[in-house]
Amino acid sequence: MIADTEYATLLKRARDTIPEIVSDHQRFQIPEADVIYEGKITIIRNFQDICDALARSCDHLMAYLLRELGTPGTMDGRRVILKSRIAEARIADRIGEYVNLYVMCTECQRPDTHLEKDGRTLVLMCMACGAHRPVKAHKASS
Repeated sequence: MIADTEYATLLKRARDTIPEIVSDHQRFQIPEADVIYEGKITIIRNFQDICDALARSCDHLMAYLLRELGTPGTMDGRRVILKSRIAEARIADRIGEYVNLYVMCTECQRPDTHLEKDGRTLVLMCMACGAHRPVKAHKASS
């Protein structure tokens, strides 16, 4: 009986010293777009870092962003230059939509995916759970 009470008090003391949230660390984090403005031009300075974090080609992400944002743009090394002034929040929203559509697995919600062409269809293949789904052509939103 005495050993049980000692154990209970030690357990209570240990539980009291443990913080409520041990950590809020996620394995997959998208870097925030580092946006600067020069007149009417918008520059995403860390575009290459975003592409590396998503494990997607820069050309694919850039084509998606240009289509969704409705603006012309060019790659300049590790950055992208957009030919109009676009709000940082709007860029972040479009990158989030890209992640949901072209990166995250709909079955297991993991980012361990890659894109493959099957004929004319783009297929998202998950390396974690083995699921695969066709990626539908996404119409530009206004």
